[in-house]
Amino acid sequence: MNKTDLLHTITELSHEFGTTDYVRGGGGNTSCKTADTLWVKPSGTTLAGLQPATFVAMDRAALDKLFSLAIPAEATAREAQVKNVMAAAVTAGQTARPSVEAPLHHVLHGTFVVHVHPALVNGLTCARHGAQACAEMFPDALWIPYIDPGYTLCMDVRRRVLEYTATHGQPPSLLLLENHGIFVTADTADGIRAIYRRVMVALRDRYAAAVISPMLPVAPAALPDLVEPVKAQLRDALSSHAAGIAYTGKFAVAPGPISPDHIVYHKSYPFTGELTHANIEAFRQQHGYAPMIVSTPLGVFGVGPTQKKAELALELAQDGALVAHLAATFGGIQYMTDRAREFIEHWEVESYRAQQMA
Repeated sequence: MNKTDLLHTITELSHEFGTTDYVRGGGGNTSCKTADTLWVKPSGTTLAGLQPATFVAMDRAALDKLFSLAIPAEATAREAQVKNVMAAAVTAGQTARPSVEAPLHHVLHGTFVVHVHPALVNGLTCARHGAQACAEMFPDALWIPYIDPGYTLCMDVRRRVLEYTATHGQPPSLLLLENHGIFVTADTADGIRAIYRRVMVALRDRYAAAVISPMLPVAPAALPDLVEPVKAQLRDALSSHAAGIAYTGKFAVAPGPISPDHIVYHKSYPFTGELTHANIEAFRQQHGYAPMIVSTPLGVFGVGPTQKKAELALELAQDGALVAHLAATFGGIQYMTDRAREFIEHWEVESYRAQQMA
């Protein structure tokens, strides 16, 4: 395929897998490649909004330097150096910042790569017994235990792909990443679609067998005359942090961090106590930030400095709650460790991505 056809095809795939069944907010990324060039989704953009001209072109030979450089072990220095290498790999005349997962797309064999975070899949990848269930349901899949996204993840996947290829005689096309999501790679669009279809059908069947609904149970919303006073309390307690407020009926908010995307869009922990200035300040002191999800007897509120951020926070909170609900099929939810959570909370790359979705 020529460049025009490649970009047309990956744009179609991005739109197809850019629905709320597969991603939320600016989550997920896609790419296509030739021997010399990788075209990858820019950081902070949505899959549904991509166009052929949106993709960032990167020199694959320049990306290969990541595998031969002496990369610092210290996280801040490491990420700074990796960011510089990636910036140098972007071909001339472009200003967009490539997805942090670009090096991972580079090491996967297929012409096309589609990486998303469907709740149906993360009910498996974020579950205590996810690895065992994956081996049973998808024996051809490469399971990746949780590791920090970006360079560290890329290097780990590269090593595991080489080992898988040596063992199986071919590279993997399906990768399931613990507490993260799914990567699918193939040389054709239909190849991508076939793998996703197989995965989603198998998971729907497993949830049905476990009598677990694929829909999040949400209570009816309260009447506006009951909701508005709570919104006023939020604005009073949170000031500019609650310039935007979104609301829905009560659901079982996840009490901890489930995946990097959930942390990026609504922080790691919700506020669940009595809505007072003292309690909000205690939350700030404990966690280092104002809450973006507030669970009350009346329902759940997403709050943020803009209405869009408030709505995204609530959308991701519902997604996380659905993941936790589905994970009961595979032994219950497995939250991210404190160390993994802290890396995401302080990672410049994820701060940048969140800012792009303002």
